[in-house]
Amino acid sequence: MISRRKLLKSLSGLPMVGGLLGTGFIASGSIAAPLVRRDYFKELGVRTFINAAGTYTSMTASLMPPEVIDAIKYATGDYVNLDDLQDRVGERIAELVQCEYATVTAGCASAITLATAGVLTGLDQSKVEQIPDLTGLKSEVIMQKSHKIGYAHAIRNCGVEIIYVESRKDLDKAISNKTAMLWFLNAHNNKGEIKHEEWIEVGKKHEIPTFNDCAADVPPVENLWKYTKMGFDLVAFSGGKGIRGPQSAGLLLGKKDLIKAARLHAPPRGNTVGRGMKVNKEEILGMLVALELYISKDHEKEWALWEYQIQMIHDAAGSVDGVEPTIHVPEIANHVPSLKLTWDQDKVKITPDEMRQKLREGHPSIQTVGDKESVGITTWMMQPGQERIVSRRIKEILEEASS
Repeated sequence: MISRRKLLKSLSGLPMVGGLLGTGFIASGSIAAPLVRRDYFKELGVRTFINAAGTYTSMTASLMPPEVIDAIKYATGDYVNLDDLQDRVGERIAELVQCEYATVTAGCASAITLATAGVLTGLDQSKVEQIPDLTGLKSEVIMQKSHKIGYAHAIRNCGVEIIYVESRKDLDKAISNKTAMLWFLNAHNNKGEIKHEEWIEVGKKHEIPTFNDCAADVPPVENLWKYTKMGFDLVAFSGGKGIRGPQSAGLLLGKKDLIKAARLHAPPRGNTVGRGMKVNKEEILGMLVALELYISKDHEKEWALWEYQIQMIHDAAGSVDGVEPTIHVPEIANHVPSLKLTWDQDKVKITPDEMRQKLREGHPSIQTVGDKESVGITTWMMQPGQERIVSRRIKEILEEASS
């Protein structure tokens, strides 16, 4: 029989097991599970931080609840047909959000591209393979100039030209036999002359599909069904923001025929504009569970927690002479209690940029947002208790700058 000493000597030569030896795995003369969990971010030299900013893609958006992580782990254990899973999950999501049909996409931008492609081609497979060549197809999408945003590049992926309008008169004039879709940015509803209902009215009048980009527009939870019920043919949400699903997932909701057409451009099909927008079985199942959790949670209790947290940081910052903290709630996108910090720089001698840098480079690192005039803070992506750390650190920096 091989001796314990020889066993350990032979195992230590193996890369994986040898790595485990460094974690102190010997217990009662036998090999046990590792006692220390690997800190991958630390190994890679990547700093983690407290998210006092919000659901920004650059900051990896949100953290998934344990139930979502469990669903993702569950999905790793078996093979399924990708289309079968999308069909069943799509039907379940449609029930949850009270619309005709739904599908999980590779984020909200993916939903925009797939929806545009589906509107252009319908269920015609030859046209699906033709995109972005629009020969013989409609070639324009109309949006309001005030809704212009970089993410609209997802529309242009399909080869279409975006036509910008400002007024109802402009819109009526711009519509032609080339018009494939009317695209709307929900977050800018109050910035444009043409509001939700009128945009839908025009679309229905001319039998042109209407699309509403609601990427960051939950909470409130009611928005998940508000806009399809209002009459938009297609609505898209990010999955990894307020819903707290996988960051690389999104939702496309709306009319069944249009979503089925959009699906023809998505994996597993290969010769399509959306081939690179793959959503794996783990993300699809994780997105469904995240949505179920989000809809069923106690939203009033969660809101009260955010108000408590933001008030704590408000009070800590406001205790420093010359600082003016203001609590506000954005009307549409990122509709959560938020804090704006401004101060008299003759009394507190630090700029907002310098403040953000000190927070980011401190220990622990804290990420915030804002501009040249202010520092912006939210708490809804924090872990419970982190608001105390943020409160202390903000007050400390402000006091140091005023001394």
